[in-house]
Amino acid sequence: MGLLSGSLNQVIAQTPAPRSTWVYQSAGGRLDYRHTKRGDRIMDFSAAGYMGGGVSLPDVKAIAIVYPMQGDNTASIQRTIDSVARLPLVNSFRGAVLLAPGMFTCNGELHLDSSGVVLRGSGPATKIVMSGAPHPCFSIGGPSTVERVGEAVSVTDAYIPSGADAFTVADAGELSAGDEIAIIKPVTPKWVHYMNMDVLVRDGKPQTWIKGELVTERTIEKIEGNRVSVSVPLTDSYDEMYTQPGIVIQRIERRRERSQIGLEDLSIIAPAQSVTINQQHYAAIRTRGLADAWIRNIEILNTVNSIAISGRRITVDRVQIRHTVPTIGAAKPADLAANGAQLFFNKCTIQGDNVFYLATGAKVSGPIVLLNCRFSGKGWIQPHQRWATGLLIDGCTVADGGIDFMNRGEMGSGHGWAIGWAVAWNCIAKSYLNQQPPGAYNWVIGSKGERMKKAMPFDKNPFLPEGTYDVHGKAVRPRSLYLAQLKDRLGEKALYNIGYSINKSF
Repeated sequence: MGLLSGSLNQVIAQTPAPRSTWVYQSAGGRLDYRHTKRGDRIMDFSAAGYMGGGVSLPDVKAIAIVYPMQGDNTASIQRTIDSVARLPLVNSFRGAVLLAPGMFTCNGELHLDSSGVVLRGSGPATKIVMSGAPHPCFSIGGPSTVERVGEAVSVTDAYIPSGADAFTVADAGELSAGDEIAIIKPVTPKWVHYMNMDVLVRDGKPQTWIKGELVTERTIEKIEGNRVSVSVPLTDSYDEMYTQPGIVIQRIERRRERSQIGLEDLSIIAPAQSVTINQQHYAAIRTRGLADAWIRNIEILNTVNSIAISGRRITVDRVQIRHTVPTIGAAKPADLAANGAQLFFNKCTIQGDNVFYLATGAKVSGPIVLLNCRFSGKGWIQPHQRWATGLLIDGCTVADGGIDFMNRGEMGSGHGWAIGWAVAWNCIAKSYLNQQPPGAYNWVIGSKGERMKKAMPFDKNPFLPEGTYDVHGKAVRPRSLYLAQLKDRLGEKALYNIGYSINKSF
């Protein structure tokens, strides 16, 4: 009996995990994808992260050091950062400023606003202690603009599926491989009505979900006739039935975008703040006008709305955030706010209550990836407002909270459908609220936790249609969708570059 029992346990242990019907490995080991009737598929998220994914974060040589002093250290640190910022760029970098071990009291905000500059601590022993009036600890990047140039070109496809990387234009004569373009989708009354977002009323006042345009920025990879291929797949679908006068693309040029900036290896400590999000509070990091940058190995205590990322191709690696007191009020802060494209949050941890562990902003077009993050407390991963697209939650745990792909209805000022084309892959959560927007999909695959059904907020019924659940309650293979996609696109070395190995990832 003991032998049979042991043999059975061995067989069970060797039984491979089931596979998803939406993404699965073929006999050759590469990924295959199921498509909807209109051609939509789960997109390739692997371009998220520094330099477009799969690239090692640089180790930039320190050329200046700052020691802690009594009183306010803000000016001393900033002077050293500014002195390095005046040096010439060599292979994209000017150099790193090293903060020695010790406590640096800072009454003001520190700015990393020049390309090629890194600020590095000496590990957790380097502590930035926030004091004075509430403020962000670090501002990275700065004001920048994206300007449209040349003539707009019409897209002629009747439908472009989500996950596609090519489309047809009326005339590609003025376009070239390497051009950066904006893909511009008008927000029409017909589409807003189709999404049932023209019925939002709060306190007797109509609420506006979104208006204007939805813009996705991409780089042209190749042109064949009038067929244009882009380097990163599209996160949304484009249906001519709801987009008249039509989709257009236009070349763009960037002005004053900063790049190759890093913040790493230090602690940020704020006073405990039991405040609402509308009160003044200490925040940790804000970015804007930024590309190809990183934040890694940062320990953060008691900041509110801790990290807000605007920009593209940015990695946030092994950041730890802890709260000793919760914020108060129904409106919750976002410890990780994702407001850009190709953002990669890797092995981050957050401990706290009454918080959104990750939220997305309005009209955000990904890909955005959370990989192997651990969140504890009564909080949520919850895309927040106004039609973000292209989010992957991969191998993450929210043991006491939820993962919500939902219609937020009149919440806020009419947040409405917050997310489309999102995926939770091999996650663990207390609950999932996975709802399906008209004309789009959200997927929960290989994940464990209670399936919730709800109406739009403030309504008792009807329950909104569920999004897609696949192999719910059991993990699927591959263990990580992002890493499998990265391996497919760039090979095994790309996994090693970001700290993973083939043996531990599949």
